[in-house]
Amino acid sequence: MNLRQYFFMFRVRWRLALGIMLATAAIAVPVILMLPKQYTASTSLGVEIKSPDAVTTLLMPTNLASQEEIIRSERVTRQVVETLGFDADPQLRAGWQEASGGRGRFEDWLVEQLQRRLTVIPSRRGDNIITIQYRAASPAEAAAVANAFARHYADAAIQMKVEPARQYARWFGEQNKRLRAELEATQARLSAFQREKGIGVRDESLGAETERLASLAARLTAVQSEGVDARSKLRTGGDALPEVMQNSVIQGLRGDILRLEAKLRDAGANLGANHPQYRAMQAELGELKARLEAETRHVVSSVSAARSVSGDREREVKAALEAQRKKLLALRAERDSLAVLERDVEAAKQAYETAERRFTQSSLESQATQSNVFLIRPAIEPLEPSFPKVRLFILASVLFGALLGVGTAHALETLDRRVRCVEDVAGLVRMRVLSVIEREASPGALALARRNAPLALPRQAGST
Repeated sequence: MNLRQYFFMFRVRWRLALGIMLATAAIAVPVILMLPKQYTASTSLGVEIKSPDAVTTLLMPTNLASQEEIIRSERVTRQVVETLGFDADPQLRAGWQEASGGRGRFEDWLVEQLQRRLTVIPSRRGDNIITIQYRAASPAEAAAVANAFARHYADAAIQMKVEPARQYARWFGEQNKRLRAELEATQARLSAFQREKGIGVRDESLGAETERLASLAARLTAVQSEGVDARSKLRTGGDALPEVMQNSVIQGLRGDILRLEAKLRDAGANLGANHPQYRAMQAELGELKARLEAETRHVVSSVSAARSVSGDREREVKAALEAQRKKLLALRAERDSLAVLERDVEAAKQAYETAERRFTQSSLESQATQSNVFLIRPAIEPLEPSFPKVRLFILASVLFGALLGVGTAHALETLDRRVRCVEDVAGLVRMRVLSVIEREASPGALALARRNAPLALPRQAGST
């Protein structure tokens, strides 16, 4: 069927379509008006996802989908039920008895009912805004429940940050006590070691003993040099000793001997060997030589004695040097043990201070009352119901009635086909239309045609 055929069909059956449309609307409007009204209240919340604390950032959910799960969680819903007193409402309990026959728990049924009517809409624009909507039979209940969900969600956000901080605070408190005991024990061992070894000022004592060791080493070197020098002198012979050569007494005796020998040679040539004066000079020369030999022996013995003394001194200095070396090694071993104990004390102190700082930080975080959720717009009592949409539903019923009427007319026309226009005749006889004989126009139509087109002649009836 084309549009012309539809036009002629509806010109005949418009009363039927209109009647069906009006009947549908007449039935739908009372039903729509009798539907129980539902009111929807909404509140908007802002969520600060990022946190300055790394630990809190790891513990807190970091996307709006997780925040939606928190809002819809059983924990938050139960707090809403307790706050608004739904668990003490006899009407709700009667509704539970009727719906479940007394099976299950009343509180669980309330939680399920609230979660069904709750809608959480996270923002899709990336501005960290969440909208909470709740649908109820009264505007006051819808606004109260929506605000209660928002409030308890903010409380849950605080608890999610506070409860891990409390657990950390308890753990760090226990660790703090243990580390403090270890620090005190380590400091006690260090103090006992210092008292036992008599260690006061660490660096000055060790430095003094090191200087004394260096001084003994220098003295040993000097004594050894003296001993080597004395031995070398004794190996060269007594007359060649520098002490002998440089001795003034020996030099004087040698000079006297040389002069007396010269006189003795002259006296021997002039006086003879038996002359008393010659003999006196010989006796004097023998006495001088004896004195020279005695003085030389005395000098050589003093050098030998000095060598013996230097040997004794060398042994004494060696013994003192070895004792000082052992003492210094013992002091260094004590200092090493002291350094180990001091490092243990320092490590225990650092561990204790770190645990103390974390304990203080966790304790402060466990007392936090500031949430990362802030209210943007609280829920207010809606003035118009969200269900049913009366105007929209009535318009939809009218449209549905119109479609039903048109469909009914089309169905009747299909079942009882009539000839209403030229196209129906052509379709019925399956022949081409050559001419159309129009009906005679009414007098009113002819008068209207003359006024609109005075120069045009009216067509005669029966013309083609």
